Amino acid sequence: MSTADRMTDSYYLGAYWTARHESDESCATRASNLFDELGRVEPTWRQWHETGRTFKQAQKRRIQTDQASFLELFAKKKSRIGDGFQYWFWAGPHPDETTSVNGFCGSADAVPTSVCVIDPPSQGEVAERVLTAPVMREVLRSVVRCWAPAWGVVASQEYRDQASESGMAGTFVGWMTYFSRQWGAVPPLPSTVRVEPVEDLGTLVILTEERFSVANPEHVRLATEVHQVLDAAGLLRPL
Repeated sequence: MSTADRMTDSYYLGAYWTARHESDESCATRASNLFDELGRVEPTWRQWHETGRTFKQAQKRRIQTDQASFLELFAKKKSRIGDGFQYWFWAGPHPDETTSVNGFCGSADAVPTSVCVIDPPSQGEVAERVLTAPVMREVLRSVVRCWAPAWGVVASQEYRDQASESGMAGTFVGWMTYFSRQWGAVPPLPSTVRVEPVEDLGTLVILTEERFSVANPEHVRLATEVHQVLDAAGLLRPL
């Protein structure tokens, strides 16, 4: 597949869970552990920034991602939503090659949903490095280990919009899809699909070792087949 074909999609990683009260210390530990993991995967993910009015201003707003820094952040009013904590950081060398990570955690309420979302760049050198099956698999596994979500996905936004009318978490199949043990057991899938445990937390389903693309009819056919099997097993449902 050519670079042009592979870049027709834009991708994100999302992990979701609900109604799990956690202290600021617990959330800070989980978040700090995740950023440590991200820094081991990709060099540009070792220095993070807060937002600014311009890219140049935001570059100057460097932040630390250790537990103490997250505790300091979570103590601020701007980081609170009800009984939960939120954060939004970005990293990258250029405005069109940035990665963002945002999350909401700690809330005992079912609404809003607790999340960890990673948006990698769609083009450029960083995208070429990270938008591969081995890297995104490791990133999703890291997110699962750190946050223990109910459901997670590495998805093409374009395929998601085709496959799910609502686009709601839990209702569609991604390039990679994670189901916690509590979500349900994964049934037998086509032999070309990779199915693996994530420690004792749940199961990861990887459709293809190639970068999934909505422009590839075989990828779409396989995703549709897997969607039907998982849907019949009751695994595709909203949080």
